[in-house]
Amino acid sequence: MANEKRQSFLEIIESNVIAVAAILIVLMLMIPIHPALLDLFMAVNLALSVVILLIVLYTPKSSNFTSFPRVILMTTLFGLGINVSSTRLILTKGAAFDGKMVRAFGTFVVGGKAGDVSGLVVGMVIFIILIVIQVLVITKGATRISEVAARFALDSMAQKNFAVDAELNSGAITEEQAQEKRAEIRRESDFYSAMDGSSKFVSGNVTAGIFITVINLVAGLITGMVLRHEPFSNAIEQYCRLTIGDGLLSQLPSLLLSYSTGLIVSGSNSDELLSTQLKNNFSISGKVYIIGGAAMALLGFMPGMPWYVLLPLGGISVYVGITMTRSEAASFAKKLEEEQKAKAGKQTGGNPDDISPVVPLDPLSLELGFALIPLVDEEKGAELLERITRIRRESATDLGLVVPRIRIIDNMTLEPSEYCFKIKGIEAGRSKLKLGYYMCMNTGGVTEEITGEATKDPAFGMPAIWVPEERRQEAERAGYAVVDPPTIVATHLTEILRNHAAEILSIKEVSQIINTIREKNKDVVEAVMDTAKFTLGQIEKVLQNLLREQVSIRNIELILETLSDYGPQMNTWLLTEKVRKALGLQICLQYADSDRVLRAMNLSQEWAERLVEHEVIPNDGSKPFVALDPVDGRKWISTVSGAFAAMQQENYQPIIVCPAEVRLLVKSSTEREMPGLVVISIDEVLAAGSSVSFEVLGQIEVNDGV
Repeated sequence: MANEKRQSFLEIIESNVIAVAAILIVLMLMIPIHPALLDLFMAVNLALSVVILLIVLYTPKSSNFTSFPRVILMTTLFGLGINVSSTRLILTKGAAFDGKMVRAFGTFVVGGKAGDVSGLVVGMVIFIILIVIQVLVITKGATRISEVAARFALDSMAQKNFAVDAELNSGAITEEQAQEKRAEIRRESDFYSAMDGSSKFVSGNVTAGIFITVINLVAGLITGMVLRHEPFSNAIEQYCRLTIGDGLLSQLPSLLLSYSTGLIVSGSNSDELLSTQLKNNFSISGKVYIIGGAAMALLGFMPGMPWYVLLPLGGISVYVGITMTRSEAASFAKKLEEEQKAKAGKQTGGNPDDISPVVPLDPLSLELGFALIPLVDEEKGAELLERITRIRRESATDLGLVVPRIRIIDNMTLEPSEYCFKIKGIEAGRSKLKLGYYMCMNTGGVTEEITGEATKDPAFGMPAIWVPEERRQEAERAGYAVVDPPTIVATHLTEILRNHAAEILSIKEVSQIINTIREKNKDVVEAVMDTAKFTLGQIEKVLQNLLREQVSIRNIELILETLSDYGPQMNTWLLTEKVRKALGLQICLQYADSDRVLRAMNLSQEWAERLVEHEVIPNDGSKPFVALDPVDGRKWISTVSGAFAAMQQENYQPIIVCPAEVRLLVKSSTEREMPGLVVISIDEVLAAGSSVSFEVLGQIEVNDGV
């Protein structure tokens, strides 16, 4: 119990210490403090500046020190608060001021002898030089680097994000890695933007320190000579010592902070420490040290030169260079030997164990002819890469299916302007493009036909024409739907993914879905996997059945709950129908119009009975089908085709509503001749309730005269 209270107390302190410190820093600007406390704060300020400098040196990436801009602000204000407090004590106490840190630094620079004017002059000169170095060299340079780094970080942000999208679409990185890289880019941009403003605090701190130092000296002389009636010599000595000591204690931490700022904004984005980078850079070649050492040794033989310094230094440099050269030669020989062994292995066919017994196929791949490479060229915008990323996101939202990474490769066997999309190595779509041209389609709003090269839209098979870029506006004015090449590929790809979603879904994706749901709703996963004893394969089949008819599996929790209600003993196809009933509202809304009205043809009871009578359920668990005799089969297809054409003619999507027990039979018997026909069960419509209105356009009845 005591340990828990102690831990709770420590957590309270840890979470509030920064807020308390920020308030105390502000109060220091107004409230007088004791000299002993002033010494403590000065020591803390100096130690904190040293710690910040060391942290910067041991931070590989500049943007990793994300709190540095705020640390600069708080440290700067802390130093100014100390400076104000010390000024107050110096002016009020004069010679009686007993701040140990200030007097120690003043004595160290000026000297300990009273009346030593030369010491005062030297100390003041050193102090002024220190300020000049900080103002004109370190602070000014760090401020300029911060400005340039912020501008370049913001300008390159879009290009870096494009590069991440290219790596993601090529399969080089995963979605999680891409998110991490994008977060790193944002963090880097935010860091340098904040540093651009924070560096102004550093330069302002230096200016304020100089101003306070001048006040200390001038106001101290006035206070000592006028108010305390001290002789000029005593006043100048005392206040010069105190001014120099106080100025050093304020400017030294500020100098370290400016130095840290310059180091961090001039750092690289490498993951290597500065020491490692310096080691790599300064060990590039031993010849550098041999030549440099020889030059130093020759310089030592010149008259008047300190040979006892230059000759040993040159000798050490030459020795280091010779040692590095020998190490480089040995490393090169080893590398050459390894390359020769590798080459010999290739010539003899290599080690059989080096060849994987399984060469995995890419789940999804987009192959491009060489003339289409500009579509994915980063230097030319890589518009297609961005669209593919968007397609994957839209598929996840629309179908609930997280599409695997699409690997984009060039294929020299394709025609230059041809592209091919493959699913697990099997071609799913192919077409040709004309870069510099636009595809124009007549969607019914054309007022004036224009001439162009005839073609077909690869996504929907609509007739279209190619027109050059300069005639684009002409086609748009004529009422054509004008599409550029990247959009053509993206639309085609979207339709392929929708039509082949069931093939894309594998056990790997199902496992990922289950693991994701387990983190959010552990109970439903346990009900399906542990209690109902469903396997991943059984869940996969149900999800594939839904995707085959383009039913979104995004509401996966409801799907799993429905499966757990019936158990794995039920036929997979019947399980799918139960899940469809649970998703009734979703399915009906998918095909209803903007007014939530579902318009469809109704299947007559007579046709439903005939289909049930001729139902065949395979013993191997494959999809049930209808085995009508040839005459009834022709009647059935003819009747449904007529209804299909009638609905299309009225600009309605072809939809049939039928009893639940024959929904699957209607779909399986018509999907070859009419793949675009949507079949919904009455149970699904009833499950939608009052949220969707149902309007019957007609009835599909038996016509024995056909």
